[in-house]
Amino acid sequence: MNLLITGGAGFIGSNFIPFLLERYSNAHVVNLDKLTYAGNLDNLKEVENHPRYTFVQGDICNSQLVQHLFEQYEFNGVIHFAAESHVDNSIKNPAAFVKTNVLGTFTLLEVARDYWMEGSNKYKTKFGNARFHHISTDEVFGTLGHVEYFTETSQYAPNSPYSASKASSDMLVRSYFHTYGMNVVTTNCSNNYGPKQHEEKLIPTIIRKAIALEDIPIYGNGKNIRDWLYVTDHCRGIERVFYEGKPGEIYLIGGHNEKTNIEIAETICSILDKVRPLHENKKGITSYKQLIKFVQDRPGHDFRYAINPKKIETELSWKPEFSFQNGIKETVMWYLYSAK
Repeated sequence: MNLLITGGAGFIGSNFIPFLLERYSNAHVVNLDKLTYAGNLDNLKEVENHPRYTFVQGDICNSQLVQHLFEQYEFNGVIHFAAESHVDNSIKNPAAFVKTNVLGTFTLLEVARDYWMEGSNKYKTKFGNARFHHISTDEVFGTLGHVEYFTETSQYAPNSPYSASKASSDMLVRSYFHTYGMNVVTTNCSNNYGPKQHEEKLIPTIIRKAIALEDIPIYGNGKNIRDWLYVTDHCRGIERVFYEGKPGEIYLIGGHNEKTNIEIAETICSILDKVRPLHENKKGITSYKQLIKFVQDRPGHDFRYAINPKKIETELSWKPEFSFQNGIKETVMWYLYSAK
């Protein structure tokens, strides 16, 4: 099976590609990545010389390039990770998010439809099982109070340019199923964490700032809540949906790990206090927790995200394997000893 994976040099994609290559000996992966600030080929050192892995630097908005790759490799599957995903950056520069997340997804869908299908609801014989898997986020559903959970039927209510652009791409993917009969699936995940995540994200920022004995910035009062999903568990969920999910369906993937931002910071600081205890230092502090500082809140900062993953658990027999305590320890140790 020849697979096009977009954005494979990013956080989740660079965890998924080695995972997939190890589990499927018949999979040849072509990784198309523009290598913006969020993409890093060092994340894929372990597979860069793998005989079933090919890297192509390029833009998913370039329809000629995407079409050429389809013709060269005869893809029968697309797993679409590529996206601008940093909320703060979307507030500063929303145009880039609309271009990549909306136009890029449209370009991929159009090329795949033209290459795989003879007309609406009619696949070419050679590509009868071809599938387009769109990776999305729970942020498209907006914000929650203290007790509700997002499900596959939750109403879309995006509150940032990032989440609005992802909601738009979700709707495009949905339309290609209902209009053309394309074999698509979509997964919306909760906040991911783990090795290889970009340093600007919350957990890597906390670790990086703590190690450098710099102030650890936490938005507002630190009580915003997220459901955290270890990236390896997410990879397992993507695999399950891509190979076993029903065409046209949406599956939410969550970790059953709701934490406030201040809880995250304090947990990481407690781990660091044990594995890298502070002795004499320029700040004169005895615990990394003393570095935590509250800063002005982000505009449109959603209060809580939480996923009910019952559908993927019951229909596809997926469940997260990592507790937050185990996953965050693995993550901290990776940034201490493996990250560059």
